[in-house]
Amino acid sequence: MTISEVSEKFGIPQDTLRYYERIGLIPRVNRNESGVRDYTEEDCNWVEFIKCMRGAGLSIRVLKKYVSLFQQGDSTIEARKGILMEQRRCLAERINEMRKTLDRLDYKIEMYENVLMAEKGLIRSK
Repeated sequence: MTISEVSEKFGIPQDTLRYYERIGLIPRVNRNESGVRDYTEEDCNWVEFIKCMRGAGLSIRVLKKYVSLFQQGDSTIEARKGILMEQRRCLAERINEMRKTLDRLDYKIEMYENVLMAEKGLIRSK
């Protein structure tokens, strides 16, 4: 796949894909005889993983550490698992806070709906 195809498929700007490659978040992408990036399925798997992890709030720094450990092989499995477990814990905390915020918003919206309904009732009775 070309960079434009990967960009479209994952909704990531081409400049971001180049940046991820440059800093080592995704492996160096092979190029065809014309010098155009030619993404493999494995490259796309990395792009998808990075997009998912960034969406979950992982920092570039944490992702670089994870990728570096991955590239070192199976001896780093425990360390990689530790990173993922810590990030999962952080994400779970964020989700809990977001749930609280959502509950508060729902409560406030319901209060306003009740006020508006009461006002409409008063308007109709005039």
